[in-house]
Amino acid sequence: MAEKLAPEKRHRFTHNGQTVYEWDQTLEEINIYINLPPNVHSKQFYCKIQSKHLEVGIKGNPPYLNHELSCPVKTDSSFWTLEDNIMHITLQKRDKGQTWSSPILGQGQLDPYSSDIEQKRLMLQRFQEENPGFDFSQAQFTGNCPDPRTFMGGIRTG
Repeated sequence: MAEKLAPEKRHRFTHNGQTVYEWDQTLEEINIYINLPPNVHSKQFYCKIQSKHLEVGIKGNPPYLNHELSCPVKTDSSFWTLEDNIMHITLQKRDKGQTWSSPILGQGQLDPYSSDIEQKRLMLQRFQEENPGFDFSQAQFTGNCPDPRTFMGGIRTG
């Protein structure tokens, strides 16, 4: 059931007509996907994840990304991998359930409609997590969607 509430598509941040990265989110994490340039050995790539900062690049060159994150992350459970010429960065949200409008502060913000869709999807994920066995995949909100972090007493952590 939870798979039905997973992100349907990745958001894309483009600059000068080129995709810089794609991303999606769940209640607990932000996933960033970067297509790697060809003919560069995997050992040359690096990624530094700090609680409010992300740096990605190729050793010996200026960083590809070197920016503040929109929200803080848990560095001890955030990580990155390389697979099929894609760098996949998983950032563990410090505040579970928080709806991010973009991974990078001030860049590629979701429009209000897309941000509302994300908040509704995360709220349904929260309902699914708190009520296993119930299928919320066809549920719909009418009107404004509440914040998944604080609705009805907030997210349970235990």
